[in-house]
Amino acid sequence: MLQVIMIGRHVSVQGDFVRRLADGRIAVRVGCRIWSGHPIAA
Repeated sequence: MLQVIMIGRHVSVQGDFVRRLADGRIAVRVGCRIWSGHPIAA
């Protein structure tokens, strides 16, 4: 499932959902990298 996260004030990343972290952030995979950030509400 694709998710969009914010990794900075003006930077977002869209990728495949990997896992939900304990602090409320989520991790997504983009290619071979995994990014974590706060999810953007739909």
